[in-house]
Amino acid sequence: MRFSREGLAKEWRQLKRVDWQGLEFREAGSWPVLLKALSCALVLTVAFTAMCWFVVNKHSNALDDAQEEEQQLLEAFEQKSIKAAYLPRMEKQMNMLNEQMKDVRKMLPTTVEIPSLLDSINDAAVENHLKTDHIRSQPAVDNEYYIEHPFAIQVRGSYHQIAGFVAEMAALPRIVTQHDFTLEPLEHSGGLLSLSMQARTYSYQETTPGEQP
Repeated sequence: MRFSREGLAKEWRQLKRVDWQGLEFREAGSWPVLLKALSCALVLTVAFTAMCWFVVNKHSNALDDAQEEEQQLLEAFEQKSIKAAYLPRMEKQMNMLNEQMKDVRKMLPTTVEIPSLLDSINDAAVENHLKTDHIRSQPAVDNEYYIEHPFAIQVRGSYHQIAGFVAEMAALPRIVTQHDFTLEPLEHSGGLLSLSMQARTYSYQETTPGEQP
């Protein structure tokens, strides 16, 4: 519908005379044309705004979730890329550690070698001219990956004899660690000393504690 300038002026005058408080939707058909047009435009604007609000808001939340997921994926990718870059170096280090572990395991006595190791400790005491009070094994202690085999040792001799004995124990082909030293002078012995200590050797635990071998 097209309006002339006079027609628009007439509609505008009618719109200005409208009793806004007395308007009723039941009488919308008798409203001025300009008022009808404005009402339609307002309804369309409200409807379009509501539609945009619901649709855009829904997609906005989905977009936020997608952006958050994208950030998480990028961080995961970055971490995996770093791991992949260091993987050859880590594999090389792991191989080196495995070789070192094999060498260490070769230095650990087997269960059947424990008595002969005890004899070797006793021989070291004899070779250094020590008087042996006792060299005896104690109950084994199970750990997660190895078994501890302790020995209680008490010998008597001069300072140099004891030092030689301790050094010879440290030089045994099997791993023997020394703990809980007590070195005391003997009364009326002309400078002799008494050494009490605990030595420990270790064997490899093939199965974890509680499992059947």
